[in-house]
Amino acid sequence: MRTNVNLADDARQFAEVYAHANGITLGDAITDLIRKSSQTANGASGTPRFGRTASGFPTFPPKGRILTTEMVLKAQEEEDFV
Repeated sequence: MRTNVNLADDARQFAEVYAHANGITLGDAITDLIRKSSQTANGASGTPRFGRTASGFPTFPPKGRILTTEMVLKAQEEEDFV
C-alpha cells in the first residue's frame, strides 16, 4: 500500500540508517520497526523490562524469589560469624 506520512527528522534519519544497514527499502524499514515496536509493547520481547522506584533507582522485574531487607541483614550477620 502506498501512503504519505510526515516523520520527524530524527525518526526519518533513524529509519534510513536502519534501511541502509539491513539492505532494505525505507518503507520496509519503517514497517519492520513498527512491527518490532508492536511486539515489544505486547511483551513479546525476550528482554526483561526494568522498573524504577519513586526516587529513580532501577529495579529488576519481579521473577522468582524476592529478597527482603531482613533476608539481607540476616545474611550479613551470618557472614560476620564466619
